[in-house]
Amino acid sequence: MLKLNVDLGERSYPIYITTNYDSIAKSIQDARLKGKLVLITDTNVEKYQANDCISAFKGSGYQVEKFVIESGEKNKNLDTVKEIYHFLLGLKLDRNATLIALGGGVVGDIVGFVAATFLRGINFIQIPTSLLAQSDSSVGGKVGVDFEGSKNIIGAFYQPRFVYINVNTLKTLPKRELQSGLAEVVKHGIIKDEEFYEYIDYNCEKILKLDEGVLQYLVKINCSIKGEVVEKDEKEGGLRAILNFGHTIGHAIETVMDFKLLHGECVSLGMIGALRMSEYLDIIDNGTVNKIKNTLEKIGLPTSIQNVDVDKIYDQMFYDKKLIGNKLNFILLRKKIGEVIQFTVDDEQLIKRAIKSLKESL
Repeated sequence: MLKLNVDLGERSYPIYITTNYDSIAKSIQDARLKGKLVLITDTNVEKYQANDCISAFKGSGYQVEKFVIESGEKNKNLDTVKEIYHFLLGLKLDRNATLIALGGGVVGDIVGFVAATFLRGINFIQIPTSLLAQSDSSVGGKVGVDFEGSKNIIGAFYQPRFVYINVNTLKTLPKRELQSGLAEVVKHGIIKDEEFYEYIDYNCEKILKLDEGVLQYLVKINCSIKGEVVEKDEKEGGLRAILNFGHTIGHAIETVMDFKLLHGECVSLGMIGALRMSEYLDIIDNGTVNKIKNTLEKIGLPTSIQNVDVDKIYDQMFYDKKLIGNKLNFILLRKKIGEVIQFTVDDEQLIKRAIKSLKESL
C-alpha cells in the first residue's frame, strides 16, 4: 500500500493507494475515529462495491449503516442532501460520527457537503471508485452541489479525515467512465508536469487495459500534484485556480448540454477551447495544441462537438464561481506543457472564437 500526506496543519490527512479494502479498518483506527459509521453510496456503485467494502469493516468488528442515493449528476442537488439529512437524523448521530463516501465525484461532493453542514461539521472519509474521483475530486476538500442549473455553486471547503483509494474498483467501470476520468489525469500533466504528461501519452494502451501497476503510479502522481497545489492554496485564493484548466468552458458545456456528456468529456472539450485561446493569443504554438489534442483522442475523449450553441455556452460561463468582477478567468497554457498562467479575459469575441473552434473539424 502506498501512502501520501496532504499537509494542511491540523486538517492534514493521509491518502492510501492500494488494490483492495483489506486495510480500511486499520485506516479508521489510525485516524482515531470512534463514533458511528455511515456509508453513503449510489445505485450504481452499490451493486459492485458496497458489499465488499462493508464486509471489510464488519470483518474488523465495525458496524456500518448504509444509505443509497440515486446515481448521476442530476441528483447532485439539495433534494438529495435533504434525504440524507433525514436519514442521519433517524440515526441520532453525535458529532463523533463519520460519513463514508463510497463512489465517484458526485457521491464524494454530496457526502462531503452533508458532513460539512450536519451538526455544523462531522467527520468524513473518501473512498473514491472512479478514476475521476481517485485522481482529482476526492483530494482537496472541495464539496458541494449544483443549484438551478449552475454546477457546484453551493458548497464548502471541507477536508476528509483520509482518502482510501482501491484502484481495482476501476475494473467495474464502463470504458466511457474510465476515459472520462483520464481527462483530469491529462490535465494534471498539462498544468504541472510535462514528464508525467508524456508518461500518460506513452502508456494510454496500458491504462485503458487497467494495468494495476500503471494505475497505482497514475493515481500516486495525480494525488501528489493535486495535494501539492492544495497545500499551497487550500481555498483557491491563487495557485489552486490552475486546477480549473479546461473547466471554465467545460462546466458551461456540461450545463448547457444538460449533463448528457460526462464531466471529463466536457473538461476535454474545455481544455481544447482553452488551448485554442492560448494559440490565438500567441502564447503557445499550433503544434502543442495538436499534440495534446492527439493524446485526448488516443484516450477516446471528444475534442470537437457539433450540436452546441456558442452564445448559450458563453452566457452560462457567467454563472461560474470563478468569475472575477464581470470578467471570466481562464487558465491558459504558456510556452510549453507544464506551464500555465491565470488570464482574466473580457474580450467576448476571443472567448466565442475559442468556443466556436470546438465545432470545427480541426
